[in-house]
Amino acid sequence: MEFLLLFFNMFNFRKMVKCEVQCNCTDVNIQIEGGHYNLTKGLETGSLLVYHCPESYYPHPHLIRLCQSNHRWTPAPKRFQPQKCRLVECPDPNVMENGNVSPPQEKYFVDNETTYECYSGYTLRGSSRRVCLPNGKWSGSTPICSRDSTDDCADPGIPAGASRAGNIFGIDDKVTYTCNGNLFLVGSSVRVCQENGQWTGKEPACYYRHTYDTSLEVSEAFGSAIKDSLTVSQPADDIQEGRSIRVSKNGTLNIYIAVDISESIEDEQIKSARDTVIKLIQKGGHHISARLQFPEFENSQQHFARTGDIASFTVSPNYEILFFSAEVFEVVNILDFKDGKIKPDSLKETLENFVIEDRKSGTDLNGVFKTFLERMAIIKEHTKEGFKEHRHVLIIFTDGAYNMGGSPAPTVAKIKNMVYMNHTGEEGAPSREEYLDIYVFAIGAEIFDDDLQPLALGTGGKHYFRMKDIEDLQDTFEEMIDEQDVKGLCGLHKDEKDQIPTRKKYPWWASISVQHTGASQKCLGSLVTPQFILTAAHCFPFGVLPEHITVDINDGQSKVKKVKKITLHPNYNVNAKVQQGIKEFYDYDVALLQLMEDVYISTSVRPICIPCTQETSDALKLEGKSTCRQQEERLFKTELERLNFLTKVDGSVKEKDVHAKLGSNRNECIMHAREAPGIAKENYMAAVTDNFLCTGGQSPYRDHIACKGDSGGAVFKNYELRTVQVALVSWGTKDMCKKGGGMIESDATSRDFHINLFRVVPFLKSVLANNTQDDFVPLQFLED
Repeated sequence: MEFLLLFFNMFNFRKMVKCEVQCNCTDVNIQIEGGHYNLTKGLETGSLLVYHCPESYYPHPHLIRLCQSNHRWTPAPKRFQPQKCRLVECPDPNVMENGNVSPPQEKYFVDNETTYECYSGYTLRGSSRRVCLPNGKWSGSTPICSRDSTDDCADPGIPAGASRAGNIFGIDDKVTYTCNGNLFLVGSSVRVCQENGQWTGKEPACYYRHTYDTSLEVSEAFGSAIKDSLTVSQPADDIQEGRSIRVSKNGTLNIYIAVDISESIEDEQIKSARDTVIKLIQKGGHHISARLQFPEFENSQQHFARTGDIASFTVSPNYEILFFSAEVFEVVNILDFKDGKIKPDSLKETLENFVIEDRKSGTDLNGVFKTFLERMAIIKEHTKEGFKEHRHVLIIFTDGAYNMGGSPAPTVAKIKNMVYMNHTGEEGAPSREEYLDIYVFAIGAEIFDDDLQPLALGTGGKHYFRMKDIEDLQDTFEEMIDEQDVKGLCGLHKDEKDQIPTRKKYPWWASISVQHTGASQKCLGSLVTPQFILTAAHCFPFGVLPEHITVDINDGQSKVKKVKKITLHPNYNVNAKVQQGIKEFYDYDVALLQLMEDVYISTSVRPICIPCTQETSDALKLEGKSTCRQQEERLFKTELERLNFLTKVDGSVKEKDVHAKLGSNRNECIMHAREAPGIAKENYMAAVTDNFLCTGGQSPYRDHIACKGDSGGAVFKNYELRTVQVALVSWGTKDMCKKGGGMIESDATSRDFHINLFRVVPFLKSVLANNTQDDFVPLQFLED
């Protein structure tokens, strides 16, 4: 008996060992050339294998594999078709009618460039040059060759990789799009010409499975739409810039957010999704409720300028936040939020503390929409007629791979019917489409576009976004502070304590290179409008022309900008006081460079504030009819004012600390100019006019000292989250930077002199406020 029992146990043990080895999937032929992979559960049943490739490449032939219960991968790895990272391909652009595409190629890959030219008698609309981008899209806009016609709508064009049926563009005429080959359509497959001359729907595009939307694209589209939702304006039937305003003064905004945490979504992506929701709430509404105590500020842009808060909108949303997999986990109940049981300030903490120990297999996307529908029904019951003024924004993060609860499409139809109040299809009834938006962020290794795209809806811009991975969304909501009404504001920057790229900390910073007569010179400058760089005049010796200058200010469109025009201060003359024993005289050492094209404004690249403009008064919170003097008094409050300027160190940018010696401190500071080479000791006062600020020395603080490469850079002061340039680096008494630059500290007698911008405002105004030209939008300077 003992023998039989021992045999039985040995048999079970061998069976168990065998199962441990064979009941899992194997790692045979799953490797990928040129990339790597992740496993969600090792080689166990249910594990998801996700392939990753470097930028500009994608996994081929498959994006993922799943370990099934039969211990095999699906799709099955094949020895003779190994996984590789392939160079990203863009859709075929040879679909343009009435024109030529050059060069003609069978396929187009990353960095391939195409140019477009129309036949005689046709005019080109859209981009004449396009580049295949790493995300599988073409840069620019669809090129269209059209000519004058009596059509009611303009030719809508044909996107790369597509075919179009329909070439008549009168009222009620329609065009139908399909994608060629293995591409799929994103946007509207059918568009109809309307009486207002606009096409219905959204411009279509053809995507490969490896195509995705960049964070910058999404932030522009989604940020602009959310901005509309978060702006209180006049009653909802008013029209502004051709679009219905969506929330009336008495209206309510309800935001419903759902995050997919099913097994097909990796753990790191779930954490990123949670952090992304926190960032979205902070950007979109966390700080909003405090604004409601100021009802007189009806104009959101004016209100933004006065508060200076990045997240400054004028509507306080209510939130419903769900995580979901096989079941729905309610993190924040919108009814509790409305009743004040959950405070806006606690949302971040609530999200951070929410933990799900065990994610059950399966995904019930329909359960999410059912929960939203139930919450809406209760709100409608409580608010009665007031429900008409409720606007609803649903934001879904998922890959669309639902396998429980059935299709969410019928539930979405019920939500539409509730919000639209049965007005859909009724002749003469006002449309309520603007009261409901459903945004779908499709995220995951493999996305089920066919199931997800029909769920996205709403008027206006894009509502379906295809993201490469969840991390991109965090960048997206960082960029959301740059929607159109906000991104032009000068001096906005990221807080110094944040671990952020230098480009976002000093978004106005520019590097200037001058190549002339075989010699090269480096200077710094600051972006003061999308088309102008402010710098020092001495960076451009006699004979230097615009073609000798390049400006490095990487805006995502091009790294280096060409210069159209150099304008030096008319009073700048380096030789003006040679007879007084001053070899080089740097008074009025200021210049403006006009660029060939506007810089693309974003969180990474934006103008700095300069003195005596209306924008700077707004940044400094000077209410009413402010003056230049008020700005100067607010920025220079003491006789020892801490300021900063930048320097380049081993290719990176560092911030130097200095103190401007003002008032009774000034004379002691400028007297050290007599020790500068090329200046007669008895005439040093003539070298340092009232147009200069003086920094340097070791008492009462040890300042940094400027190096030659720092010339022309902004001397600035931060006022909360805005940066104001008060001067620019001009000249110094000692060259202490023997190796060309760096974080060099002053000795007891070294001094730097910086052009005080408050003293050269007439020059700045003569160029930047010029309203007699059409090249650029002039700045608004104060009247005094």
